[in-house]
Amino acid sequence: MLEALLLSVIEKLEINHQRGMINEEVVIKDMKEILDIVKDKKLEEGRRLNFLVSDLVDVAGDALDLFKQRKIYFYYFESVLSWIGEIKQYLLKLGDDGAETETESNMRSSDNVDDKYVVGLDEDVEMLLRTRIIGREGYNSWTTLIKGMAGIGKTTLAREIYNHPTVIEHFERRAWVSNSTYFTMKELLIKLIQQVEDPQNLHTSSSLENMDNRSLRDMLSQHLQGTRYFIVLDDMPRQVHLKSFLEALSQEFNGSRLLFTSHMKHTNLTLEVEDVHEMKPLDSKESWQLFLKTINHGNKLTGEHKFPMYLEQRGKQMLTKCGGLPLGIKEVGKQLAEKKVSEGSEWEQLLESVDFTSTLKLLEPFYHKLDPELESCFLCMAFFKENATLRKEKLMQIWVAGGAGSQPDCRHSLDGLINESVISVKDKSTEYSLNPLLHMISIQKAEEKLGFEILRNNGNNRPFESPRHHRVIICSRDKFNYSTDHDKRLVSLFFHGGGYFDTSPSYWNSFKKLKILDLEDFGLKSLPESIGTLVKLIYLGLRNNYIKELPQSLGCLKKLEVLDIAQNFMVEVPDIIWELRSLRHLYISDLILI
Repeated sequence: MLEALLLSVIEKLEINHQRGMINEEVVIKDMKEILDIVKDKKLEEGRRLNFLVSDLVDVAGDALDLFKQRKIYFYYFESVLSWIGEIKQYLLKLGDDGAETETESNMRSSDNVDDKYVVGLDEDVEMLLRTRIIGREGYNSWTTLIKGMAGIGKTTLAREIYNHPTVIEHFERRAWVSNSTYFTMKELLIKLIQQVEDPQNLHTSSSLENMDNRSLRDMLSQHLQGTRYFIVLDDMPRQVHLKSFLEALSQEFNGSRLLFTSHMKHTNLTLEVEDVHEMKPLDSKESWQLFLKTINHGNKLTGEHKFPMYLEQRGKQMLTKCGGLPLGIKEVGKQLAEKKVSEGSEWEQLLESVDFTSTLKLLEPFYHKLDPELESCFLCMAFFKENATLRKEKLMQIWVAGGAGSQPDCRHSLDGLINESVISVKDKSTEYSLNPLLHMISIQKAEEKLGFEILRNNGNNRPFESPRHHRVIICSRDKFNYSTDHDKRLVSLFFHGGGYFDTSPSYWNSFKKLKILDLEDFGLKSLPESIGTLVKLIYLGLRNNYIKELPQSLGCLKKLEVLDIAQNFMVEVPDIIWELRSLRHLYISDLILI
């Protein structure tokens, strides 16, 4: 039955195919691949598979309509393609019996955490109610997006609004649908109908499941017609095709509202800047309030078990690892409260040994939701210091030099990481920040996939079996003890920290393939002549050090494209620098040409 239905759709697409339209060929190709998947898996006609096929038939119908309406073809067609691609991925992840695999069924939204204790949202709730939900009745836009990284409280904020007395009084109908791992439009329509239809005339789930998407949309529209409603779609998937759904609900504008939560802006949602509410991390005061609520009240700690106030400063320092993320703060609070210690010294030991493993597991789905094109750039975030201010030009140059893509590709990746709430824009539009917990994930994944390692000069290092290609060295005031193990394979080398740094000239001779060397903010006073042996070097970062002169051997770096010696006071630069024919970016403050 399902195979026959898919074949029928493919035949209709092929009949309407016009030569020279590559995008149409892509749709047909994807549909044929989906048919092969269904055949190979020998899937039974289960509920989940039926939902997916209903969506395919519906979106293929949209594709056929778009072919006939050439004026809007390019505007919507990308979202049609994306949703067909998403459905194909869902089918690939289903088990042979059409059920969710165990791994995928556990990948739920990390925003759906305990929201019993809420801190720092009063202003957000008041502002959204006044400007987007209740206020501005005559405003044409009826959709609002709450955007932010996983665990930042998007769902909590949406629920505070949804359950607000003013909202309950203002809207005649309310409905809330949260995303499941295998989201389908049919499932969304059924859930909405079940929440908004007349209690005297309820449809059974089975009767609704037997209807196609178009009939379900018509039924939903009829139930909502003439009413003022408020619908929340929580944690919407990446490329869900909402065109037909939105058209069915927007026949008449009467003050109804749609509220979305997502970590990204959806390509098929037309949103102005004021329609997007970007969530910010909690500040240090709010973080501490949430921590105390979780540790003292949420776990019923009393008397001598309460967190001692004289350790407040140490506790706040520990919380900086959470970067104001409510998910992380609550997990840390629960972890500490479970210990139920009574002495201050025990609390002090716990603060030093907080384990973020459980928090990182909750954030893991956020990493898996990333566009695959962004993954390599995200993994490169491991190279930078925790809580570092990330400059646009440096990010792009490191990515390009490390082989993450061309300049246009990396510019696209930067925009993508911002759009998907991985990095946030700071006060300056060219400076960004990465949450410390996401930084921990980037380190974990870079160790697994990029051949990345972090070495400390205190000797407390974890050995790796496979060769490493990227390395961060963290120096303290102890003497720098270095090894040349696997140095010949290294592509990038970053130095963090500072203090005592003393290597022999032969140290630099061991790096045969090094393309990136970054010593920014390291307290470096001089560069050895042997730096000229790094003939593969593309990026050399020496910003904000105490360097007085650059060696003549710098002229040997014929492939060097980026030289950053800004914020070094009165650096003597040899005239050999003009022979660096590949040099494209030179950052300087005060220099003396010699």
